[in-house]
Amino acid sequence: MTVLRSKPLLVKIWNFVAFEAAWLVCVLSAAAGRSTIGLAAAGAVLAIHLAMAPRRGPELRLVATACGLGLAWDSAVMATGIVSYAGAGLAPGLVPAWMVALWAMFATTMNLSLGWLKGRPWVAAAIGAVGGPLSYFAGVRLGAIETMAMPTLLVVQGVGYALLIPALAWLATRWNGFAPEAPAAARPPTK
Repeated sequence: MTVLRSKPLLVKIWNFVAFEAAWLVCVLSAAAGRSTIGLAAAGAVLAIHLAMAPRRGPELRLVATACGLGLAWDSAVMATGIVSYAGAGLAPGLVPAWMVALWAMFATTMNLSLGWLKGRPWVAAAIGAVGGPLSYFAGVRLGAIETMAMPTLLVVQGVGYALLIPALAWLATRWNGFAPEAPAAARPPTK
């Protein structure tokens, strides 16, 4: 981990590749009715991410917040009836754990491979408006998501992600476990 930590470009490349690979494992395993495989992959990505972070606290806050936002958003969209997910939900009316795991892994990209979105809310919104629907389209094509209203799902997800991605990028500017720590003199005193 120390070798990677000293090479920021390698960390960003690893982050991108790990997210994409684990996303695919999560979706394919959910489609096959074996979501525990995807959850294990997501857990490994998250554990390695936290092990590489110089400060885990901010990264954990970002991941937890992304999980909460994603759970609320995807469960609300599911409640409309335009989408359903492979596997049982965390509880009645909630999406399955593998969907929340995707949000956890996505949060790991916000300070690394997608860190360039910070401070660019309009770019983040545009990326969200396109990338969010594309991921759901892929989920449908791979068999982990079902919808009878693809155009509606894509529009709804486009609008939602156009709001969620800039919000996560904004939070990542505040909760960045990979940013150099401010010198003690520059930090506010603790009480």
